[in-house]
Amino acid sequence: MAITYKESGVNIQAGEETVEKIKSLAKSTFNKNVLSGIGHFGAFYEVDLNKWKNPVLVSSVDGVGTKLKIAFAMDKHDTVGQDLVNHCVNDIAVCGAEPQYFMDYLAFGKLVPEKAEQIIKGFSIACRENGVALIGGETAEMPGLYDENEYDMSGTIVGIVERDKVIDGRTVKAGDVLVGYASNGLHTNGYSLARKVLLEKFSVNDKHDSLQGTIGKELLKVHKSYLNLINELKEKISIHAFSHITGGGIIGNTKRVVPKDLHIKIDWNAWNVPPIFKLIQETGKVSDDEMREAFNMGIGLIAIVDKDDVDKTLVEKGIVIGEVI
Repeated sequence: MAITYKESGVNIQAGEETVEKIKSLAKSTFNKNVLSGIGHFGAFYEVDLNKWKNPVLVSSVDGVGTKLKIAFAMDKHDTVGQDLVNHCVNDIAVCGAEPQYFMDYLAFGKLVPEKAEQIIKGFSIACRENGVALIGGETAEMPGLYDENEYDMSGTIVGIVERDKVIDGRTVKAGDVLVGYASNGLHTNGYSLARKVLLEKFSVNDKHDSLQGTIGKELLKVHKSYLNLINELKEKISIHAFSHITGGGIIGNTKRVVPKDLHIKIDWNAWNVPPIFKLIQETGKVSDDEMREAFNMGIGLIAIVDKDDVDKTLVEKGIVIGEVI
């Protein structure tokens, strides 16, 4: 008896149906620089050379990690795509870059077109909010590698910055001030620890007095985009460095943009740590050091500025959280 591809677990028709469902979502993010439609072997994006004098391409690739496990448990798939886009946008925006286009990779155990559509709806929402074109991607069905109810994703962002406008920390000096800006919760990091601690005692549908909604809803809060804030700050003052607080926490990420002969001093009492972090720490009896290494602790972006410019950064709801020594 002949075996078909579908019987082996790969449904080509489902893939074609998915492409049709997402075309309009992707096209809703297009701008005049996008030269191709969905379905070509490659995506074409024209750079306006009249806008740039000495352009440098800046790119980043990332995933969402085990936050996806929360999406599976909640059967909610329209926010993790926003997480991925915003995370990638932040990673190049802190370098001074203007994001141009985004591409995604989705891998399913079993491709369900409606589920894929929800994920890509999330991509399109965040791409429009950030002024980024979603110009292409890959959707794979891999039975045996992933559970049929699960999927994985990654994304690649490409941006442009003028060579003399790159923000890389080279001007950071002793006496500079660290100004922090609030996160929207865990963003996309620390979920393996959070899940191990919380889901051994609670379910995603449980409520807790310290939280406004369910634990699952709190854990699915969308990773915040700081693009507009970064652009506003760049216009006001000379930023010595930005730090996007992801895996590794405040110290782990910020030391990447501080010269090796300098150190970071954080006042951990300068802001109110959001309840979700306190719940994780108390439930799992997690040490302060472990928490600070795994989570952003309520600070998603840090600007390092000259002490004379601090007042201008506080207008944007910044909090002085430390200094360079």
